[in-house]
Amino acid sequence: MQLSIPEIIRAKRDHEVLPRAAIEYMVAAMVGSPGASDSQIAAFAMATLLNGMTDTECADLTVAMTRSGQTLNWQAQDLPGLCLDKHSTGGVGDKVSLFLAPMLAACGAFVPMISGRGLGHTGGTLDKLESIPGYSAQVPLDKIYALTRACGCLIVSPTADLAPADARLYAIRDVTATVESIALVTASILSKKLAAGVDHLVVDVKVGSGAFTRTRADARVLARSIVNVAAGACLSATAWVTDMDQVLGHTAGNALEVREAIAVLCGTRSDARLIEVALTLGAELLLMARLANDPSEARRMLQQVLADGSAAERFERMVAALGGPRDLLGRESHYLAQAPTVCDVLAARPGYVQAMDVRALGQLVVKLGGGRESPGADIDPRVGLSEVLPLGSEVSVGQPLARVHAQNAASASGAITVVQEALKIGALEPDPVSVVYEKIVAHG
Repeated sequence: MQLSIPEIIRAKRDHEVLPRAAIEYMVAAMVGSPGASDSQIAAFAMATLLNGMTDTECADLTVAMTRSGQTLNWQAQDLPGLCLDKHSTGGVGDKVSLFLAPMLAACGAFVPMISGRGLGHTGGTLDKLESIPGYSAQVPLDKIYALTRACGCLIVSPTADLAPADARLYAIRDVTATVESIALVTASILSKKLAAGVDHLVVDVKVGSGAFTRTRADARVLARSIVNVAAGACLSATAWVTDMDQVLGHTAGNALEVREAIAVLCGTRSDARLIEVALTLGAELLLMARLANDPSEARRMLQQVLADGSAAERFERMVAALGGPRDLLGRESHYLAQAPTVCDVLAARPGYVQAMDVRALGQLVVKLGGGRESPGADIDPRVGLSEVLPLGSEVSVGQPLARVHAQNAASASGAITVVQEALKIGALEPDPVSVVYEKIVAHG
């Protein structure tokens, strides 16, 4: 086929399988000058979303995006341990990375986590951390080595030299309704992880009303795509399918989620589902790295570093190393900005919280200003939801269902209506639902 951007878009639009040369040409155009325009990349993303990619195409895209910039070489750094990483496909209220990375570091691993920003209705780890005053996720490659060694964990953004093709495609997907593409999700995750040079990866594939994959079958397809492409690229990876039919934890919104993560680290507040996800993913990584002999030992190790404060110390060390306050823990109310308007969402009828439209809640956080509706838009870290009741909660008339944090009374009023419609109250108590469903490994 002719190697031109319009021809490549046409071929994918017409369900053709792209040869490696075409994919490499397209990826090169994403970072070249003048290269591909935003509209051309958006058209390519939409055609890929609608028509999919074969495993071979996806692997070629992953490798091409990995090679679009520099890569980290940890073997040359003589680290006294392995590099581990965790990634989530995106959910509402998913702040697991914020406290799992320091937990793993306190267990003896190194965690150079190259993370992302909000995508669609889901929050981004970097946006959450940057609600901490002074925290800078932009770190030169040479400093990533030194800071990871010093802190044990480091949650930063890809540099301009690390998988730059993914960075450009990621930003365009966020605002063009092309987030859900299995191939693009797979290539985006793995190109960053391969460029970061990690030894072992666990991927949390969310499923439910607040996830990009709505059914267990779709989640399995995505999970298998990720682990199989990873295996083909010689990256040790497993995936777990976890629930996103309710907000994970009690908050959704950048600074609010940082507060909740700090509460977990300091032992002042916990949520059983949130902790279970962290222990499942963390134990998997400790076993992959042979830092624990069995799942029970791995979970005990993770629980111990929470209890003795060593995980909290790693988190505070990382925050300070990246420009944040050295005394954040215990003074988060001083440092984390609070919204000017805070009001409760009250139940209009008695009963049980039977269901939750989590996607609507995620979109509400974006509408309040906690996410982006256009590339490069500013985010208000103060806004969002807190005290969100879990499924199965019994409520009476006038009892709070959640708390809205907004820029003004008008936006808070509209948000109250959205939350009341998103949380379904009924007479019957729903059956409890597991938060962790199944583990997916690579074929063979």
